Amino acid sequence: MMDARYWIEALGLERHPEGGYYKQTYRSDEVIHRTGLPERFPGPRFLSTSIYFLLPGKEVSHLHRIKSDELWHYHLGSSLSIHRFDPDGKHKILHLGQDAERGDAFQAVVPAGCWFGAVVNDPDSFCLVGCTVAPGFDFEDFELGSREELLKLYPQHHEMIELLTRPS
Repeated sequence: MMDARYWIEALGLERHPEGGYYKQTYRSDEVIHRTGLPERFPGPRFLSTSIYFLLPGKEVSHLHRIKSDELWHYHLGSSLSIHRFDPDGKHKILHLGQDAERGDAFQAVVPAGCWFGAVVNDPDSFCLVGCTVAPGFDFEDFELGSREELLKLYPQHHEMIELLTRPS
């Protein structure tokens, strides 16, 4: 049976700080120099990067944000719900999967600066996606959400923030 453990081993995935497992699959050879980037970037970045990301059904991708847009691509497994909190406090749910009648899409974009996390819709399954970031991902641009700080920012989303953050 090709379960989460199978794909973690077959693809050589490692633990990710937000939860789940990942492996970088692409990093462009070209770099954008600091002077060609928005001010939010402290140094040069690769043009683009891409990873495999696998989330087991009983785990969550904890709320985090990055300084680049991130495009998610559904590959296999259960459908996935990405919970996005825009800077203005709006909560949006992006549905990745293969059931178009239910509203799933094969791709979804999380804009730079939004807080986001994800849950697998079938807790007895997993979801394997690809994530493409431009300008390319750098851990210097990654911020894991603090439950306490996010509850102050978005108290109206208390339940979802509790689910998608680690205890303070």
